[in-house]
Amino acid sequence: MVDLNNIRVVYFIGIGGIGMSALARYFHSQGKVVSGYDKTESDLTKELVADGIAVHYEDDVQQAPKDAGLVVYTPAVPKDHSELLFYQENNFPVLKRSEVLGLITSKTFNICVAGTHGKTTISTMIAHILRHSGYGCNAFLGGISVNYGSNFWSNNNNVCVVEADEYDRSFLRLNPDVAVITAMDADHLDIYGTEENMQQAFIEFSGNCFAEFLPPIASGFCQIRVLWIGWRREKISAVFSHFMRINIKLWLITLIGFHTRACFYLR
Repeated sequence: MVDLNNIRVVYFIGIGGIGMSALARYFHSQGKVVSGYDKTESDLTKELVADGIAVHYEDDVQQAPKDAGLVVYTPAVPKDHSELLFYQENNFPVLKRSEVLGLITSKTFNICVAGTHGKTTISTMIAHILRHSGYGCNAFLGGISVNYGSNFWSNNNNVCVVEADEYDRSFLRLNPDVAVITAMDADHLDIYGTEENMQQAFIEFSGNCFAEFLPPIASGFCQIRVLWIGWRREKISAVFSHFMRINIKLWLITLIGFHTRACFYLR
């Protein structure tokens, strides 16, 4: 197993992705030397460069660091990518993004938010509540938070809020202490084959929840009754008060849009 504490140089293949860039920012905040490749320049890669993370846009082994202690890639990168092949053929530690997130969350208290839609909104709201309350958390988000202009922030508190991506079964590598499921509409059938297989993956995700006395928190229009937990808003407040020792009055939160409200408020 890779020991993240002993790694000095981290290289990303596909660094411009929303999830990959959050990881790049995480390692950069930990004092690691971070750089990466992406196919095209974007506003996100420009922000990474402005933060001091080197990014290049050509599949060029010469520009890839030869002293990388960890290489992170996304499944979107072609298998014949020359930089990826170089690292694999020369026995560098090469891990998928989801595997690295799994390593990070193996030593923290984790609130993992999964679902075919709504997970970015819910995970950002949870992370905002913990940050704004002063309790603090590390946040790995699947979108740019308007409040903070980032998809990642760090805190000394050993708590992570993680957007759990069901694509490629990535969320099964996480270590949730609290599992939140927003919705389970049929999606990514190119990966799962059938809706039933996809639903089974969500059941497996909820089964990984470490807090055995706390059932997975489900919201939205879930199709699987076995995962439907009919907790009311005051129960959710009690959950956060129990773990975070802060009093959250979720009923005060006003959201615009029926679909967002449906994803957030439990029935």
